[in-house]
Amino acid sequence: MRKGWRMGLLAFLAAMLAACSPASVLNLAVPRTGYHRVRDLAYGADPRQKLDLYIPDAPPPKMPVMLFFYGGSWESGSKDFYLALGQAFASKGIMVAIADYRLYPQVRYPAFLEDSARAFAFIRANTARYGGDPTRLFLAGHSAGAYNAVMLAADKSYLQKAGADVSQICGVIGIAGPYNFLPLVDKNLITIFGGATRRETQPITYIDGKRPPMLLAAGTDDDTVLPRNSSDLAKKLKSFGSPAELIAYAGVGHIGIILSLAPGFRNRTTLRTDILRFVESRASRCANPAGGQLIVDRHMIGHGRPRLIGQVVQIATRKIRRVEKADYHAHYQSQ
Repeated sequence: MRKGWRMGLLAFLAAMLAACSPASVLNLAVPRTGYHRVRDLAYGADPRQKLDLYIPDAPPPKMPVMLFFYGGSWESGSKDFYLALGQAFASKGIMVAIADYRLYPQVRYPAFLEDSARAFAFIRANTARYGGDPTRLFLAGHSAGAYNAVMLAADKSYLQKAGADVSQICGVIGIAGPYNFLPLVDKNLITIFGGATRRETQPITYIDGKRPPMLLAAGTDDDTVLPRNSSDLAKKLKSFGSPAELIAYAGVGHIGIILSLAPGFRNRTTLRTDILRFVESRASRCANPAGGQLIVDRHMIGHGRPRLIGQVVQIATRKIRRVEKADYHAHYQSQ
């Protein structure tokens, strides 16, 4: 009887969650302790030019800061979808900033890059107020957001126009990003970037010298943004003497790689551990290296969440994969 009641409740909850947004499903399983969230800090006048901070309740000295940009083909997305990512790293002693930025059809290239640069300059100027170390700033992103993050490090002009500088980037983390993806085949992307073959829209074009250290992660089963985007960029970075670490996760796809940062899925890749290692290693080499050492909790957290929630998340995630893969696939399928 108990098993039947439990399965019935599970089916009921799964049906309800399947009708909700993917973000609301995953957010249910995210621990709310050990950090706090500061919402809607404006880095510009537009309603989309806002960011949220995830701040450890017990911040370490010289706390590093990660500014994250989400994906969505420069057409969709919200910082509210990424509670799991904020918790994943704030729980480990890293301040996380997750930024909204203007999207198509409101804007086209390069406006979303200009927004990203303004968000970086804002974090650089204000992070100390919240306990972060402005000399230990990292850029990160997934998919289109990885493009934004890498482009700020590749093309120095965006940060310069925003009153910042590439030298202020401690490191870049690109997750399943498009960096060398011409020719474009999707009509919306052709419109967004002003043509199908514009080399000046590609991050790899601007690697003409040393750049900040990069961690480039991709899944071998990603048929949305092909892993060669990461390997091509890593090869070019290394040719100019830039530190570039390339990690390929076997059997992982475009959505699975970012999903592996969420509670209940963190055993699917070592992405979280790899990012923590990269941040810890690179933060100690940034400006003002004599300061406090980054303290990282090596024990995974969140194991005490109810098992029922985990099962519901896994069932509803089937819908997430279908919806998000359908949204992305047409955009990069030939890249």
